[in-house]
Parts: sequence; C-alpha cells; structure tokens
Amino acid sequence: MSVTDLTATTGRSPRNPNRGTAHGREPARSGPARQHAVRRDPGQWLTVTDTKRVLVIVHTEVYGRRLLDLLPLLESELRVEVVFTVPPHAFNAGAERLLRALDVVVMPWETAVRTEFDLALAAGSQGMEQVQAPLIRISHGAGHLSLARVADGVRPGGQRGPGGITGRRYLMWGDRVVPRAVALAHRDDLAELARRCPEALPAAEVVGDPCHDRIRASLSLRPRYRRALGLRRGRKLVLVTSTWGQRSAFNRLDALVPRLLSELPRDTYRTVLLVHPNVWSWYGHWQLRTWLAGCRRAGLHVLPPDADWRPPLIAADWIIGDYGSVTLYGAITGAPVLLHRFPHRDANPASPGVELALTAPALSPAHPLEAQLRYAAAEYRSEDYARIAARITSEPGHCHRNFRRLMYRILGLNQPACPPETPPLPLPVPLDGATAAECAGRGETEVSA
Repeated sequence: MSVTDLTATTGRSPRNPNRGTAHGREPARSGPARQHAVRRDPGQWLTVTDTKRVLVIVHTEVYGRRLLDLLPLLESELRVEVVFTVPPHAFNAGAERLLRALDVVVMPWETAVRTEFDLALAAGSQGMEQVQAPLIRISHGAGHLSLARVADGVRPGGQRGPGGITGRRYLMWGDRVVPRAVALAHRDDLAELARRCPEALPAAEVVGDPCHDRIRASLSLRPRYRRALGLRRGRKLVLVTSTWGQRSAFNRLDALVPRLLSELPRDTYRTVLLVHPNVWSWYGHWQLRTWLAGCRRAGLHVLPPDADWRPPLIAADWIIGDYGSVTLYGAITGAPVLLHRFPHRDANPASPGVELALTAPALSPAHPLEAQLRYAAAEYRSEDYARIAARITSEPGHCHRNFRRLMYRILGLNQPACPPETPPLPLPVPLDGATAAECAGRGETEVSA
C-alpha cells in the first residue's frame, strides 16, 4: 500500500501546502453544478488555529514506535498539531501498518517535503535533508551496537564508523549538518560524536533513552505482567529475541527453537519468540507464520510485531538473544542473558553491547539447554549487568523531562506547568494457550502511573 493509499484509508486527505488548510480540499457541494467556481477562504475549515506544526517522520515500524514513546509529551497541547509521513524505506510496510492502526493524519512524503513545519522528529536519516523544518534526530535503538555496513557506502577494507546516530554519514548532507538537534542517550556519545562527526557537536544534546526509562518505571510490575501473560506460579519464561539481517539469530533459528521445545519440559518452561518487525515487514505475516507453524504447534508463542515486547522482557526468567537492542535492554531487567549469536567483527567496540557479549555466557550446541539455563542463573552477577545497563543512558529517568525541554525550545513555546510523566507499560495480552484461571486477576488492560 502506498502512502497515498494509506492516507485514503484513514478517511483524511493530506494537507495541501499551497492552501494552508487542514485537509487540502473543499468538501463536495450538493445541488446543480455552478458555472463559476466560488472562491472560499481555506481557513474556514479549520477548528483549531494558530498551532505550531510538528512532522513525525516514520520510516519503519521500529522507528515509529520509538517516536511514540515521546509523543505523549505533546498530549493535551492545543498549541501543537502533529502530522505523520512515511519516507521511502525498505521496511515501509511496517510503518504503514502502524499508522493505520493509530488512525492518524498521514501526509504523503512528496507533499511533506514541500511543506514548512515548525519541528520535525525522526529516528532515521533517509530523506531528512529534504525536510523543511528544524529536525530533532533521535536514535532508534540502544547502544549504537553495530558498525556501518559496506552496503551503506563504506568501501571494503575502509574504516567503518558506528552505524547509529553518531555516524557521520547519518548526520551530514554534503558539508551541512542536517539535524537542528542530535538527541543522544549518554554523555559518552559526545566523545564518539567528536571522533566521528565533530561538525555535529554544536547540535548534540544528551537527553537520555525513553525506552530505558519506560522499562525501569515498570520493573515493579513484573508479577502483574506474569499473571497477565498467563504464567502460573512456578512456570518459567524463556524469551528468545532476534534482530533482523543475516547476522541475526533468526537466520539460524532452526538450530535453536526446536531444541528449546524438545529439551525444556513444557510443564515448567514457556518459550516465547520475539522477531524484529523488519523481518515481518520484509517477508510478510503469512510467510513468518508459515515458517514458524511447526514450532507454534509444538508450543512456541510468537509475539506479533504490534505487541509491546517490553512487558514480556520484564517478565522473562531468561533472555536468549543476539546483538539487537532488545538483548541489551534485557540487562535492565535482572534476568540472566545468554547470547545465541554475536557478530564481533561487525560490533561497534564503543558499544555496551560488546561488554554484554563478554559478560553473558554464549549458548552452546553441545550441552543440554536446561543445564545451560541453570548455569546462567548461577553465574549471574547483578553488579555486572547494572554496570552494562548504566551505559545505555547517563540520564536515567529524565528523558521525558529533557526531551520536552528540547522540543519546546525549538518550537518557541513555554512548557506546560506540570512535570512530564514516564508511565509504566500496559499489561500484555495472554500467551497462546493461557487459560482463564492462569490469567485471573489480569483485569484491566492499562496500568496507571
């Protein structure tokens, strides 16, 4: 589905920059056709006027969900209007699916780049040089885990910089720094930015990590998340998480998941698989369900891409992951982590992911899985994982405060007279096969702060 089609499905039309109206076209008029068109004031269709306009740039589902953690900072703000757009990207399908579910106003990319906005927000870099707005660029994950790929313009044998927000090619267009502000998670990122793209240092601001803060604010709700998932007392949850790409755990999943399902007693262990939304976007839901059909019949629960993965992460007794951000966020939860795959040659040496890879035990194909889980639990040292988690953000608990201050400064507005909240995560839906009795007490679908 194209972006134009997506806009049509919401029942709304994109804003026309030449007319300045909210919907870019006049409503149909009944009665006989008129010989001469009547000129109307386009402003007459507006209800809320004199607003600052914010463009949210959603390349992929992952980027969109990252931005959704920050958009509640604009709730109840009648001085600000938010519009979404989807720039060209290989994983657009996930972005379009996300925005359909949100029922938001989506402006076609071709229109968005011809329209002036007071602020733009993006978690990716493609096309950002075309946007006519002061842009805040945020990271779409934790820890800047990977080095830039050769496919991203790095010459074979050449020096590979970080593949995230501190990389030069993700911030510059020619000799120009594109973002008005580069929102960093950790003060250590400033040193990396100074090394890789010193021109962007004046635009850098350390704000923190919104996902880290939501997880931390929700840790005390772990028992409620487990009840909501349908985990009865004594049942153990093993969460298997995979990023996307040839270096991911999913590319070798057939060597792991069948073992988990056959070796771990089903009356004690529940295995849940979390696959990166980019895999769903590229191959489609039917293909993934087909690939995983046998494992699902054998007891595997596959989290859909629209499910919030953070409550199951908090609820997990063990996390088996690769080099993706979810595995790194697992260091916050207190669960032992085992690494299924970690591409050391492609890892950013400045990332906390490398420290995690040197701390967490590597999954072995030669030893029984249940024994490896017990070993990981026995060897777990909370101080080691706390040190790794501290490298995700140097502003723990303060991302919403810092980011709201940054947004309102660029918008030229004074902040609301209330502190920004970091709400806990909502309760998850039950896992496949969970009985009503196992889910008793789940009740509400949202946890209040």
